[in-house]
Amino acid sequence: MNESYAEAGVKRKQTMKNQLIKAAMIAAIVVVVVFGSLIIGSFAMLIACALIVVAVYVFPRMNVEYEYVFCDGQLDFDKIMGNAKRKTALRIDFDKVDMMAPANSHVLDSYNHMQLKVKDFTSLMPDRKVYAVIVREGESALKVLFEPNEKMVACIKQKAPRKISEY
Repeated sequence: MNESYAEAGVKRKQTMKNQLIKAAMIAAIVVVVVFGSLIIGSFAMLIACALIVVAVYVFPRMNVEYEYVFCDGQLDFDKIMGNAKRKTALRIDFDKVDMMAPANSHVLDSYNHMQLKVKDFTSLMPDRKVYAVIVREGESALKVLFEPNEKMVACIKQKAPRKISEY
């Protein structure tokens, strides 16, 4: 049995944009309840209830985690929203990978001139070691950023040693 398997996960840091959206939604609910009831009466409570339902739906989806699973030459990226809903965001077959290296590595300098579509599956924490995977699909290329653990890097290196650089 020559199958390699590794998994890792990261929780995405709350961005300022997400915090501002949450604050704006809460402020809108408060304004509608307090001032709307004075101006338009009971119809304001209906609007406030609708805003609360929207907030209950949106708030959990702003808590995002990413899970990476490497299994026998295939790397899957799953997005977990609100600790409940899981969605496969991307699947990479290492036969189509050009190179995998740390994101700030000079090995990736030859790809800087290309127009790459970037997918970011990182935690946005500045102290983490981020890897970049360059995937070619026909004439287009994709740069995927993620934070694998050491076991995953070792499994990828075992499966595709010429496609990975650790420097």
